[in-house]
Amino acid sequence: MFENESSTLRETLAPGKQRLRIVLDTRHRGGKTVTAIVGFVGKAEDLEALGRKIKTYCGSGGSVKDGEILVQGNQIQKVKVWLAGEGYGVR
Repeated sequence: MFENESSTLRETLAPGKQRLRIVLDTRHRGGKTVTAIVGFVGKAEDLEALGRKIKTYCGSGGSVKDGEILVQGNQIQKVKVWLAGEGYGVR
């Protein structure tokens, strides 16, 4: 019962209304660099789908956890171009 209520409360915003932030992160990763996309507002399954599309476009591995999309390596420019092309607001 509570599960359905929480999922309806958190509807995914349209790409034009999303304001995503792209940051380069090396904390707690053994010196390895990852590109993190934060600020997504919406359902977890939509975040997972977006993460898969971005990782495929970049030709890189990564993961989605704690509300962030993590892409291995410094992929800021590729991610920024792809997100802008899909209509997402990027800062």
